Amino acid sequence: MPQYRLTYFNVMGLGEPIRFLLSYGGHDFEDIRVDDRVNVWPKMKPSTPFGQLPVLEIDGKMFAQALPICRYLAKPLDLIGKTDLDALQIDAVAAGLHDLRKQVALFYREEDPVLRAKKKEETLKSVVPFYLNKLEELAKNNGGYFHGGQLSYADIFFTAIHDSLANACGIDITEGRPNLKSIIKKVLDIPNIKKWVENRPKLEF
Repeated sequence: MPQYRLTYFNVMGLGEPIRFLLSYGGHDFEDIRVDDRVNVWPKMKPSTPFGQLPVLEIDGKMFAQALPICRYLAKPLDLIGKTDLDALQIDAVAAGLHDLRKQVALFYREEDPVLRAKKKEETLKSVVPFYLNKLEELAKNNGGYFHGGQLSYADIFFTAIHDSLANACGIDITEGRPNLKSIIKKVLDIPNIKKWVENRPKLEF
C-alpha cells in the first residue's frame, strides 16, 4: 500500500476533496495542517512544486495541484467513468466546480470591506446561480449524479467543498436545487466518508 501524506492549511478548502477521496478509498494518510501562514508557510513554500498547497506525498514523492491529485486517486476507485469521454465529462464538471470556488474566493479574500461587499453581491447575483443551476440540470439529467447515473469524483468534489462554499456565500446554495441536495446526502452517507466527516476538525471553511 502506498504511504500518503497530505499537506494543506488548517481549513477544508481544496484539501477536503483529497481527504474525502483518500477516506473513500480506505487509505490511511497523514493529515498535515499548516496553522501558521505568517511564519511556517513562507519557509515551506519554496520546497513545494508550484509554491502552493495542497501537496500530496506518495511514498515520499511530492505531487501538487488539487484536480490532478483527485483524478489520480479517483481512477483506481472507478470514479472517472468507463470511457475516455466519460472521464472528459467528469473532469469538466470538477474543473467547473474548481472555477466556482475561485470566483467565491475572489470576494471572500477581498480586504477592503466596501469592495468585498460589492464583489459578493455581484457574485451571488450572477456567478453562483449560473454555476449551480448548470450543475442542478446536470444532476437532474444524469440520474441524480453529475455524469452517467453513477458516483464519480465530481460528486465527491462538490460535496467536499460544499460547506466552505456555503459558509463563504452565507446562504444555502442548494436551496431549490433538490438534485444537488441529493448528491450531498448520497456522498455523506458513504460509510468511509461519513466516518471521516464525523471525526474531522470542525471548521467553517
